[in-house]
Amino acid sequence: MSVPRVVVAAPSSNAGKTSVTTGLVAALTARGLAVSPHKVGPDYIDPGYAGLAAGRPGRNLDPWLAGEERIAPLFLHGARGADVAVVEGVMGLFDGATHPEVEPGYASTAHVARLLRAPVVLVVDASSQARSVAALVHGFATFDPSVRLGGVVLNRVGSDRHEAILREALDAAGVPVLGAVRRLAELGTPSRHLGLVPAAERSAEALATVRRLGEVVAGGVELDAVLRLARTAPDLDAAPWDPAAEVTPVPGRPRVAVAGGPAFTFGYAEHAELLAAAGAEVVTVDPLRDEALPEGTAGLVVGGGFPEVYADQLSANTTLRADIAALAARGGPVAAECAGLLYLSRELDGSPMCGVLDVATAMTPRLTLGYRAAVALTDSVLAPAGTRVRGHEFHRTHALPAAGPTPAWGRAGAGPEGFVAGSVHASYLHLHWAGSPALAERFVAACAAAVPERARHAHR
Repeated sequence: MSVPRVVVAAPSSNAGKTSVTTGLVAALTARGLAVSPHKVGPDYIDPGYAGLAAGRPGRNLDPWLAGEERIAPLFLHGARGADVAVVEGVMGLFDGATHPEVEPGYASTAHVARLLRAPVVLVVDASSQARSVAALVHGFATFDPSVRLGGVVLNRVGSDRHEAILREALDAAGVPVLGAVRRLAELGTPSRHLGLVPAAERSAEALATVRRLGEVVAGGVELDAVLRLARTAPDLDAAPWDPAAEVTPVPGRPRVAVAGGPAFTFGYAEHAELLAAAGAEVVTVDPLRDEALPEGTAGLVVGGGFPEVYADQLSANTTLRADIAALAARGGPVAAECAGLLYLSRELDGSPMCGVLDVATAMTPRLTLGYRAAVALTDSVLAPAGTRVRGHEFHRTHALPAAGPTPAWGRAGAGPEGFVAGSVHASYLHLHWAGSPALAERFVAACAAAVPERARHAHR
């Protein structure tokens, strides 16, 4: 299949990839094109801005989480019906997972660009350099011949004279300059302890930022040149990923609620798609606003987000907290990751939470971040004991204790982590279910089994 595409990369983090990617998606969308936004790596926040610009989900492409054999199929699934796809990279172009199970550069932007056979646009922070930019770009263009550097966007350019010096120097590097973006402090997106504030939390302000980024990129980047470059990407010898081919539908169509809203913005679109393919009716619950679970809810999935920012509001919603505790008490399956673990705990920074787990959670100055390989230590609604998964951690909180009497996961060189308590599975480990689709099928089966016979007949 053929989808015009570019990968937006940078020499390092904080060069402006997210701003340029979001602006590029917004500018191309404003032209009337259907743009498919993607993000290399596990990050949930950055693709939210590009997704807002495109009007369709920003989807992650992570070889560590999903397997490199699924990257092209997942890309084609997400890009179905699009005129062009824009893939934002992660960290520096060649920076990947640092884990003993994989070689250097695995899951890097360069790795994904190779898997997608896509040309790369390098975003260079030019704010503190002039002619040296040519040496930098030359190095990135020649470091790995299997990665095709198709153009450069100069970011944070100071003046017309500065831009002229940069362009003159880059003439000798043999890489086209696709555009130059000036230093614009007002376009900075607000950050906090885990990076950018998610687009879903900023509402009208986020929309205004995305619109302005589109205007800036349209004015400083040669969009026609970017499109010409995207169209040089060859066909991909792969079929689009199909969630229905990954799982077997479970009879009964149990209703599965997935937490959403501003407090729970971390999630992969493929999770809901797999739940639906496995036979579930997927509904959304917003713990900040909804006073009860949707009627007939058989199971609950609570992913990541920022419950610590909304702890008082979450705590004040006592009726929903009680409803969730009652669901767990009667054996309704609950799968919680990171923020979900915090929400199910007894308390978060002293604020009462759902009390499903007898654990206290709190903010900490230490950032826990990285890829993880784990094995299930206990049979649960999510996985049988012995199941091996790959995930990642990303939080500034801790749980006391860190694991229950029947822990969720074990990792080499680390102690047990997480909680399996009856029908509840909660852990700090974020997973991408496309990499382990059996998790979705097992969870839906557990939900179907938990629904009383009379309720199944009533629901039908």
